[in-house]
Amino acid sequence: MLDKTKRDWWKSAVFYQIYPKSFQDTNGDGVGDLRGIIGRLDYLEKLGVDGIWLSPVYASPHKDNGYDISDYRAIHPLFGTMADMDELLAEANRRGLTIIMDLVLNHSSDQHPWFLEAKSGRDNPYHDYYIWRDGTPDCPPNDMKAVFGGSAWTYVPELGQYYFNQFSPWQPDLNWENPTLRRELYDMIRFWVDKGVGGFRLDAIDKLGKDPDRGASGNCPRLHEYMRELRREAFREDTLVTVGEAWGTGVEEAKQYANSDGSELSMIFQFEHTFLDQVDKWGKIPLPLVKLKRCYEQWQHGLAGRGWNSLFLNNHDLPRIVSRWGDDGTYRMESAKMLAMMCHGMQGTPYIYQGEELGMTNIRLSIEAYDDLEIKNHFQEELAKGRTPEEIMPSIYTWGRDNARTPMQWTGGDWAGFSTVKPWLPVNPNYMEINVESALADPDSVFYFYQKLIALRKRYPVFRDGSFTLLDPEDGSCCAYTRDTAGEHLLIVCNFTAEEQPEICPEAFRGAEVLLCNYRDAAGPLRPYEARMLYQKA
Repeated sequence: MLDKTKRDWWKSAVFYQIYPKSFQDTNGDGVGDLRGIIGRLDYLEKLGVDGIWLSPVYASPHKDNGYDISDYRAIHPLFGTMADMDELLAEANRRGLTIIMDLVLNHSSDQHPWFLEAKSGRDNPYHDYYIWRDGTPDCPPNDMKAVFGGSAWTYVPELGQYYFNQFSPWQPDLNWENPTLRRELYDMIRFWVDKGVGGFRLDAIDKLGKDPDRGASGNCPRLHEYMRELRREAFREDTLVTVGEAWGTGVEEAKQYANSDGSELSMIFQFEHTFLDQVDKWGKIPLPLVKLKRCYEQWQHGLAGRGWNSLFLNNHDLPRIVSRWGDDGTYRMESAKMLAMMCHGMQGTPYIYQGEELGMTNIRLSIEAYDDLEIKNHFQEELAKGRTPEEIMPSIYTWGRDNARTPMQWTGGDWAGFSTVKPWLPVNPNYMEINVESALADPDSVFYFYQKLIALRKRYPVFRDGSFTLLDPEDGSCCAYTRDTAGEHLLIVCNFTAEEQPEICPEAFRGAEVLLCNYRDAAGPLRPYEARMLYQKA
């Protein structure tokens, strides 16, 4: 077990993201809940993870699945009670699992008491908790667009003003220039730390320093001032894990967020690697492996000794990786294992999204069956452009966020063992083949491959401390790299194709120990989606 009293304990850790609505339902309402998570902690302990990233469970109207918070200090009744949350924290701690909560500091729900007060009059002290500009119904302050579609400005007739909303009208942006607001947020964070929360995943953190008058939404001048104050006032303990979601951040900016001096955050989620196989947000091209490798190389080298990487392939905002970069048909298990090895072999802290350890795949639903606000807005916008539903749906099957939000597949029984009733989002039809019950019964399952990867990261310091060297950068079929310290050397080789490829084994690794392979042996040409991990002591 990791020593979590050490300042940088999380550099050797692996986290598991739980999307509560889809993890485990215990009260028969078709929605996952906190008691369901408590009942599955033994499963996570068996997997070997060190902590849980818990997506929002706060009180919320759920216009955006909990990322629109109406009370930061209350639990939504869908998920249970504060007593349930306290029990979850205690039971997780008993198993050595640290819980980091998802926290939205960029915006609140339009149903939050602060915003209801803010709308009541320009002189209300809460009015300045949000961003307002004068205007007329037909003339917004500027032409900024919201992430989920439409204008980033919403008019309030009784005030003769617009409020700023970067995501949707139901998610008004908080005004971080107001010191009283910032103090309220810091006090709220300390409320959760005092309860035993071990850290936070900070949603859309790069948006805090926005400057809407200049049309600027992310990474603006005051952002890092706010980050340093946040660290001093709210994240005072060195052992707290803080990871910021920063979609538009590059390596140089990341060095400020995740500076090794600990002045801001532990690490960030950056998404550069997730855009490489997109023509635009809803188009798709085959994975450009050479660009992907160069991207990883840039981040591995750029943050080495200067900051810290987070490593992830899936989350609640991204489609399932095995359907995206792997093969969710014939070579589903092989490609799922290969992708896991490619990711977990690098320097950084890995995050596993629920079901990833099973090789869960994307789903295809009718537009009516999807729940996601982004999907529905995209569909309507494309219809308005003259596209037909038949032209629009393939992009949703590829990129829609609900593809990764279907219920966790626990068994081959009714509703995949997730619930006793019809779930809030349909279960993927392949649940009878892909589920926890069958994975635990198969020693060659994707689950046990992840379990071995997690154990290896704890056993060998080279995973944490080794330098990164990309081999044959221009190879468009395979990804191979080494990790090296003075005393240890690690080779990772991954075939990204369904065809046999020539063996990759530098002379220094001839006769090296095979730590892990997704086939029964590791010799000769690389088989479809084969992954090999070789280890050599100096």
